[in-house]
Amino acid sequence: MKLANRVQRVGESATLAVSRQAKELRASGIDVIDFSAGEPDFDSPPSAVEAACKALREGKTRYTAATGLPELRHAVAADYNQRYGAPWSGDNVVITVGGKAALFELALATVGVGDEVVIPLPYWVTFPEQVRLAGGDPVFVETSVDDGFRLRADAVCSRLSERTRVVILNSPSNPTGRLIERGDLEQIVERCAERGILVIADETYDRFVFGDEPFASAAPLAHRFGDVVVVVGSFSKTYAMTGWRIGYMLGPPDVVRAVGTIQSHATSNPTTFAMYGALAALGEAESRVEEMLRAYRGRRALIERLLADLPGVRCAAPVGAFYVFPEVSECYRDGRQGSVEFSRFLLEKARVAVVPGIAFGCDDHIRISFACSEERLQTGLDRIRDAIL
Repeated sequence: MKLANRVQRVGESATLAVSRQAKELRASGIDVIDFSAGEPDFDSPPSAVEAACKALREGKTRYTAATGLPELRHAVAADYNQRYGAPWSGDNVVITVGGKAALFELALATVGVGDEVVIPLPYWVTFPEQVRLAGGDPVFVETSVDDGFRLRADAVCSRLSERTRVVILNSPSNPTGRLIERGDLEQIVERCAERGILVIADETYDRFVFGDEPFASAAPLAHRFGDVVVVVGSFSKTYAMTGWRIGYMLGPPDVVRAVGTIQSHATSNPTTFAMYGALAALGEAESRVEEMLRAYRGRRALIERLLADLPGVRCAAPVGAFYVFPEVSECYRDGRQGSVEFSRFLLEKARVAVVPGIAFGCDDHIRISFACSEERLQTGLDRIRDAIL
């Protein structure tokens, strides 16, 4: 049979593909250090686990509204009001099957055939693919490792056109760990508001900020530009709940209605008992979050030191998320030219799994996740050093 044309426009998620290869090697008895997946190595909060189990015991296993458990929607809105002074209520929230589903449903709700979506480079691997699946065309904004991958407002605004429907921002960034500076963020949102362009801010890693540079959320800008500001988040990273698949979006009423309608046909509601677990995590797991963040700060400091000792490797220091995105082109040789061949070389020679930078739009780089123990980081970077010398 002939598959739909849209399938030909996209490929498998590179991060999941590499993670799958690493798991297959481990299953065959090979010790592979997996730096590919952005998955915390901590257990989910006990309060979330108990709340989900309690919901199962009490028979809370039926459908909810397509937009999610009302209590969780209101709790998410209250959290953003407390932390960022956002203006939204629970009516402005949709609970989704992970943050990825929120972004995909937003693409379906706002992007049509031939519409343009502006996306900074490097980008999370799924952003452009979701735009293509919706029929749109990604338009990329260059940043530079020499500038610490700073995203400047002028660079974004210069890419806006009559066909632009959406700008997608990601701060802290996956893969670079870079934050968008507040002034640049405000200029981008203001310019987009003048032209009726939606700004989707993926703030999945908003709690993972390690330096002195403050995180600037788009949420408070909804007071002034409520018709165009959308924020997406997830319980996966902050609460180590990746497999629970609970994310959310906050935004204007027409966008919420559209996403809710799409979700009613795509998944119905997210898993009911998982939402009860997420509600408990939001209200009771702050001490666990702080514990994880302390560990990530130590890991970030360690991987910075280890990368600085690798010959031919240059890396802008991440100030957020839990990734580094080193430039490794000076390590390329025959048989390991480009990020795909180099990543394959590291997997075969060093038994270390990383993600090729080309998946994020930058072929001179690889992405390394430091969502693992300091011991594994040390061993993995030692292996990489031995392989490239």
